[in-house]
Amino acid sequence: MIRTVATIPFDGQKPGTSGLRKKVPAFQQPGYSENFIQAIFDCIDGREGSTLVVGGDGRYWNRETTELVIRMAAANGFARVIAGRDGILSTPAASNLIRKRTAIGGIILSASHNPGGPKEDFGIKYNTSNGGPAPEKVTEAIYSRTQTISQYRIADGGHIDLGKIGFANLGAMEVEVVDPVVDYAALMETLFDFDAIRAMFASGFAMRFDAMSAVTGPYAHEILENRLGAARGTVVNGTPLPDFGGHHPDPNLVHAKELYDLMMSPDAPDFGAASDGDGDRNLIIGKGIFVTPSDSLALLAANAHLAPGYAKGLAGIARSMPTSAAADRVAEKLGLPLFETPTGWKFFGNLLDAGKVTICGEESAGTGSDHVREKDGLWAVLLWLNILAVRKEPVKQIVEAHWREYGRNQYSRHDYEGVDSDAANALMRELRASLGRLGGRVIGDLVIETADEFSYHDPVDGSVSENQGVRILFKGGSRVVFRLSGTGTSGATLRVYLERFDGNPQTMFGETQAALADIITAADELAGIARHTGRNAPDVIT
Repeated sequence: MIRTVATIPFDGQKPGTSGLRKKVPAFQQPGYSENFIQAIFDCIDGREGSTLVVGGDGRYWNRETTELVIRMAAANGFARVIAGRDGILSTPAASNLIRKRTAIGGIILSASHNPGGPKEDFGIKYNTSNGGPAPEKVTEAIYSRTQTISQYRIADGGHIDLGKIGFANLGAMEVEVVDPVVDYAALMETLFDFDAIRAMFASGFAMRFDAMSAVTGPYAHEILENRLGAARGTVVNGTPLPDFGGHHPDPNLVHAKELYDLMMSPDAPDFGAASDGDGDRNLIIGKGIFVTPSDSLALLAANAHLAPGYAKGLAGIARSMPTSAAADRVAEKLGLPLFETPTGWKFFGNLLDAGKVTICGEESAGTGSDHVREKDGLWAVLLWLNILAVRKEPVKQIVEAHWREYGRNQYSRHDYEGVDSDAANALMRELRASLGRLGGRVIGDLVIETADEFSYHDPVDGSVSENQGVRILFKGGSRVVFRLSGTGTSGATLRVYLERFDGNPQTMFGETQAALADIITAADELAGIARHTGRNAPDVIT
C-alpha cells in the first residue's frame, strides 16, 4: 500500500554537494528525513522505471534510513533499488555501482569523517547518474523543493531483509541487496597489478591499515588480507560500528595518532594507511615519514604509469585551489594540463567526464581518478602499494627522491574547529575588505605579491564559481589561503593553508612547521586569527 503523508516545514538549511548534514535527532523528527528524500525524488527527471542505488557508511541511523529510502522509492515509481547489504556502501563503491548499473543516481547516507552516534552526525546526499555529487543546480533545485513540499509518498507492507543478499519485491519495485565489496574489489583488480603486490607481501612486506571502525573495514579485509595476502591483523578497527567505536573517523595525525606513533617507532611496518568514515579519504605514512595529501597527489601522478590501469599515461591532473602546487610541477614536467579548481569533487567530475584529467586530489586527504566520480581512500592506498611493489624502495626514499627532482612544497593546514560562526564570518569579511591594500606589503622577510579571492571558470560548462577562498601570494612561491569549511554541523571551521616552496636540497628536508614559522605569523597578522577566534593555536595541524 502506498500512502501520501503530510510533511513538516523544512528548517531552511541549504544542503551543499555534500548533502544535508545535521545531528541524528534532527533526522529522527517525524517527517524530516522524508521531506528531504521526497524533495530529491521530485527533482529527478525520468525516475519512473529507473534504478536507484542506496547505502551508507554504517553510522547510527544508517540502516533505518536505508529502509526509508527503499520504501519511498517504491512509492515514487522506481523500478529497482540496489542496496548494500546491511545498508553498507562506501562512497566510492556507491559511485562505482551507479556507473556500472547505469542507475539514474544514488542516495548516500554519510556525514563523511564526522563523528557518529545517537547524538552525533548524519547526512543524506544525492549523486547523479555519472556517480558524482549532484552539481549546484541540482542541489539548489532540491533546496527550493524543500521550501514548498507539503507531502511525501511511502510504501507500506512487505519485508525488507537488508541482511540477505538477493532479490525481493516491494510492490511493483524490485529490491536487490548486494555484497558491498564485490563490484568495488573487481574494479580495483582491473587497475592495479595484484600479482606484484601479492608477491611483495609474500616477500615479508608488512603494513598497518586503520579502518577507524568505519566503512572501509570490510573492503580492506577482503582486498588487502584475502586477495593480496597481507597478514591477518594488517587491518585494525575493521568492523564498521554505528559510533565508530568512539573514534573520530578522520584520517589525520590527531585522530589517527596511534597509527602515526607506530609508524615513527622502531617497530614500524613498511607502510601505514587509514581511511575515513565513508571511505573517500586517505592517510599515507611510510616508516619514519608522513606523506602530506598534497605530496601524495603529486607522487601518485608522477608514478601512476607503474600501475596497469594508468600505463598509457594521464590526460591531465587537477587539484583544488588550497592543495599545494606540488602536482603542478609534475604536470609541467610530463607536459600535462593542470587544472586548479575550487574545493568540491563536483568540479573534478566535470573535468573527468570531459576526459580532460585522469587523476585529481584535494589537500583534505581526498584523491581519486577517472575510475569513479568520488575521491577514493582505498584506491589511493592500492596505488601506493603498486608503486612500492614496482619500485622496490621504501616510502621515505621515494618521497625524498621526488623532492630532489621537483623541489619541495613545505605545506600544512591549520584548522580552528567549532569557531563561533559570527566571529568566523567577521574575520573573512575584514580580510576580504583588505585585499586591495595588501599588494607590496612587507611582513618580516615576506613580500606580498598578490592578494585575491579565488574564482573559477569551468572549462567544460562555462559556469563561474566565485568567493572560493582568500589567497595571499608571496614572492618566491609561498602563500597562505583562508577558507571556512561547511563539513561540520555546529559552529564554523576556519582552515588556514600555509605553503613555502623550497628547491634547495640543502634546506628542503627541514621540519615543516619550523619552515613555515614566518608564514604562520604572517597569517595571524593578516587575518587577526587570535583576535577573532580567541584561539592562540589551531585545534588540528595536518
